[in-house]
Amino acid sequence: MYTSTSLANKKINQYLVNDISNARPDQLIMKVYDFAISNCQRHDMIKTNEALQVLINSLDFDNDAAKGVSFGLFRLYQFCQDQMRKKNYDVVYKILTELKQSWQLAIQNRQ
Repeated sequence: MYTSTSLANKKINQYLVNDISNARPDQLIMKVYDFAISNCQRHDMIKTNEALQVLINSLDFDNDAAKGVSFGLFRLYQFCQDQMRKKNYDVVYKILTELKQSWQLAIQNRQ
């Protein structure tokens, strides 16, 4: 039987599903950064590292034009994962927020 809490969660989940399903790739990257940053602030190593893994998985190593940037980001994301394991939350927070700002600027300049 459904309770009011489970129904509320179902509505929230449907909203999130629709939000993600209709998002552009650049919006999805921003959502992953937001998730990583908020979980870093909560000192949640597992969720932050999962978000970082999503970012790693999104890198394009096949495109020659993107390969250099992808390798640089790969190293940064791995460094962040390592720093989360060492509980250096401030370092990870600073890197993630600066990367997110860089992505936002790149997206704005592209439009």
